[in-house]
Amino acid sequence: MIINTSDIKHIYMAVSTVDMRKSIDGLSMLVSQAFNLDVLDGCMFIFTNKHRNRIKLLYYDGNGFWLLFKRLEKGNFKWITDDKSDTRLIDERQLRWLLDGLAIDQKYALKSELNRIVI
Repeated sequence: MIINTSDIKHIYMAVSTVDMRKSIDGLSMLVSQAFNLDVLDGCMFIFTNKHRNRIKLLYYDGNGFWLLFKRLEKGNFKWITDDKSDTRLIDERQLRWLLDGLAIDQKYALKSELNRIVI
């Protein structure tokens, strides 16, 4: 991926679908007004269309916006639809799974162990 994901504070996935004609300004307005989040805060926001075969990633890196677009030729993205909120917070690994066409809630994925000492 072009963007270094370790620099991203949080990755938010919009639960509902979005009109893919929206560009940086339209998606930024959606982030600030509908989600009550700051688009300039160093977070990435992910949006999809109703057929879930296209996604847009919006990210502000400190001096400009990135807008990445991906369209699948076959199939669709495994999108979360049953959350109670407008957005869902995901991690870098879940983003890779999503972009690879996998569900972000893998039942058999190994959990990362943090702050462990191996002797």
